[in-house]
Amino acid sequence: MNYDHSSLRLHKKYQGKLRISSLVSIKNKKDLSLAYTPGVAAVSKEISKKKELASILTLKGRTVAVISDGSAVLGLGNLGPEAALPVMEGKAVLFKEFAGVDAFPIVLATQNTDEIVAAIKAIAPTFGGINLEDIAAPRCFEIEQRLIKELNIPVFHDDQHGTAIVVLAALTNALKIVKKQLSSVRIVINGAGAAATAIAYLLIDAGAKGENIIVVDSQDTLFRGRPKMNDEKKLLAAVTNPRLIHGGLATALFNADVFIGTSVANVLKPEWVATMADKPIVFAMANPNPEIDPKLVKKTKIAVFGTGRSDLPNQINNVLAFPGVFRGTLQAGAQQITTKMKLAAANAIARSVSSAAIKHGSIVPNPFDRHVHLAVARAVERAA
Repeated sequence: MNYDHSSLRLHKKYQGKLRISSLVSIKNKKDLSLAYTPGVAAVSKEISKKKELASILTLKGRTVAVISDGSAVLGLGNLGPEAALPVMEGKAVLFKEFAGVDAFPIVLATQNTDEIVAAIKAIAPTFGGINLEDIAAPRCFEIEQRLIKELNIPVFHDDQHGTAIVVLAALTNALKIVKKQLSSVRIVINGAGAAATAIAYLLIDAGAKGENIIVVDSQDTLFRGRPKMNDEKKLLAAVTNPRLIHGGLATALFNADVFIGTSVANVLKPEWVATMADKPIVFAMANPNPEIDPKLVKKTKIAVFGTGRSDLPNQINNVLAFPGVFRGTLQAGAQQITTKMKLAAANAIARSVSSAAIKHGSIVPNPFDRHVHLAVARAVERAA
C-alpha cells in the first residue's frame, strides 16, 4: 500500500481527521436557555467563586491540548506549525479513540521559548492537561520544566516521557526472555535528544545503574568534561559513563547487553553487534528506517529486536502510553505527572503482555487492545 498517496487522499476527502460535536442538543428555547443564556450565567458565577469548578462544570476536566511549534515534526525536522498540524490532529484522534480523552491540536507560530511558554500559560485555563509534541531539543526541556512549575495542570512532553515509558515496558519484558536483570545490564543509548534523555533517566529511576549506561551523540559518547555539550547533555554525562569511555558507538557497544536507538538509520553495524554481550537486546527506533536493517537482524546474535515501525514485530510506540497516562491523570485530578506515575504506566504496559506471548518473543501489547489503555489509566490514577 502506498501510505503517502492514500493518506493525502484521506486528508483531502475529510479536510483533516477531527471535528467538534455537541454533547447536548439544541432543539427548542428551553435547550437554548440551559446551554446558553440565561442559564449558563449561573455556571459562570459559580466558577467565578471557585475556579476549580471549571473542571467539573466544563470540558476543562476532560480535555487535553496537543501543542507544537513545528520545530521537530516526526523525523522530518523543522517544518513549521502548519506542517505540524496534521500530526497534532492525528494525536488528538488517538487520544479519543484509545482512551476516550478529548484533545485539541494547537500549533504556535513561534519557536521562541519565552513566547511559547507565555502562549501556553495564556490558554491553559481551557484545558485539564498539556501534551507537548514535536518541539526540538534542547528548547523542549526548558519549556516543559517552566510550564510544570508555573501551571497547576499536568504538562507532559510525549516525545520524552511517552517514549521512555514504552521503552521501559518493552525492556522489562525483553529482559525476561534473555534472563537478565535491569540492575546489572550494560545499556547503550544512541542519540542524546529529548527521547534519549528521558529514557536514560527513567531507566535509572526503574533500577538501572547509571554507571552501566553510555549515551552516544553524533560526536562521541557523553562523559564528564567533554567539550561542546549543552546543559542537558552535561547533566546526563554527570550520572552516566563514569569510566569516561569514549570513541563513539563502536567502542560503547563492546560487551553491552542493550542497544536503544533514538537516532538515524543504519548506524548500528552487524560487526558491532558481534562485539556485544551474549543475547543482546536491540531497540532500533529511528523512523522510518531503523538503526539496523531488519533484514540483517537474523544474521546477527540479536536475541530480542524492536523498532518504531508498525509493520514489524515489537513496535515500541508512544501510543501505548500517552492516552492512558492522560486519562488516569485527569481522573485523579493530578496537577503533575510524576516519576511514580510514569513507572506505574510502564509496569501496566509490561504486565499487559502474557507470559506465553513473552516466551515467544512478543514484548509489547497491541495498541488496539483497549484493555491496555484502561490498565495504564488505572495504574496512573492509583499512583497519583
